[in-house]
Amino acid sequence: MHKTNTVVARLPETMRSGTIAGAILMLAVMVSVFWSQSVAARGLPDFTELVEENSSAVVNISTTSEPVNRRSGLHGLPFDERQLEQLPPFLQEFFSGPNSPFGGGPGAQQPTRSMGSGFIVSKDGYVLTNNHVVEGADEVVVRLNDRREFSATIVGTDPRSDMAVLKIENADDLPVVRVGSSKELKVGEWVFAIGSPFGFDYTVTAGIVSALGRSLPSENYVPFIQTDVAINPGNSGGPLFNMDGEVVGINSQIYTRSGGFMGVSFAIPIDDAMSVFRQLRDKGTVARGWLGVLIQEVNRDLAETFGLKRPRGALIAEVMPGSPALAGGLQAGDIVLEYNGEEVELSSDLPPKVGRTLAGESARLTVLREGKEIELDVEIGELPEDGQISQSPANNSRGSSASKALGLTVEPLTPEGARSAGVESGVLVTNVERGPAFEAGVRSRDIITEINRQRVGSLKEFRQVVKNLPEGRAVSVRVVRQGRAIYLVMRP
Repeated sequence: MHKTNTVVARLPETMRSGTIAGAILMLAVMVSVFWSQSVAARGLPDFTELVEENSSAVVNISTTSEPVNRRSGLHGLPFDERQLEQLPPFLQEFFSGPNSPFGGGPGAQQPTRSMGSGFIVSKDGYVLTNNHVVEGADEVVVRLNDRREFSATIVGTDPRSDMAVLKIENADDLPVVRVGSSKELKVGEWVFAIGSPFGFDYTVTAGIVSALGRSLPSENYVPFIQTDVAINPGNSGGPLFNMDGEVVGINSQIYTRSGGFMGVSFAIPIDDAMSVFRQLRDKGTVARGWLGVLIQEVNRDLAETFGLKRPRGALIAEVMPGSPALAGGLQAGDIVLEYNGEEVELSSDLPPKVGRTLAGESARLTVLREGKEIELDVEIGELPEDGQISQSPANNSRGSSASKALGLTVEPLTPEGARSAGVESGVLVTNVERGPAFEAGVRSRDIITEINRQRVGSLKEFRQVVKNLPEGRAVSVRVVRQGRAIYLVMRP
């Protein structure tokens, strides 16, 4: 100790003071780093208690689908094993061999097994999951966190929302989740999921709400919650929790190019899911509101042609015959701006709003028609199983008409063509050359029913409308293509 003090005492004064200052600086830096890490840690959510409280109500679902134990004969007529044995050997091989087109090979007789997730919503054993988890299943087994297993019955399914309701019997002390409200969700808030990705039971993943009200091509009636929570095969049907430990969604789909998680996941909002659950539990089916229109997005060019200051709303491309929309006075070319006082910013906003409306209820729609906003009261109907409704064909004059200004040739639409396309009248595009029509997206075999908001039901009307088109200004063109009506923007 004495030697150490002596050495220190003999150091130059400048070195001694510099060493002390450096030590103080280093200490300050270390304190700053530890303090910032502590603050950062305190700023991140802690999921431990939430997971402990809610894991018991999350279940693993395994399904078994037995192969169809029947072989089809000629013309689709079934026959049994005894009849098969009476056939010549080469026919037995054809109908039941390993390479049989009728599925008679050994591989076709193996049961199909799949796995997913779900959660218990009531003490009497109701479980929610995805329809695609149990679709086609002959046996459904629900396994709890405490390793209890129960056979479950499928109460009902709703493919449109990808929802399924299961029921387990003779179970005591069932844990249940707390159901929250998806309406309270905000973009950017923390959420977490519990499920069984790839069969790894009770895996917890977390992230934030990336977007709300997402519309997917396959699900028009579900305004999905988009998150960046890691969801993989096996997570389907599992719950999405908020930081209050409440279920706010059902993990349903992912966007992927690899088959696995890529940062974009979609969950069914719990408000919509509980509505489907109550209907399936009480009635076994789901009824949705139906307006009876085909809609499309309003882009910048369409907004200009229809007199909107900015793109918004849902453009009605077609009103189905016999539909509530037709009875309520809606027309093709109307742009729905509000539904029951709620703004319709995107076309995808409209179907979920209509779907949540009970059949028989009246809805007030604010629509833009010919540059003016009007209000219509429409009595909503019930979404039919088969939306194909035939329309009456129209008679047309014969001949054809070419327009050099537009770069296309049209001819009258035959009654058979009108019936096949589901339109009353129009003209059939037979040729499209380079020009305004081609640039707008008009193609051969399209049926033009309207130009510049004016009806085109015959060659005479087509010529008259084209003759009076303004030069250099965008106009709308309504075409029917493969049974679907769309609006295009053309600049003559």
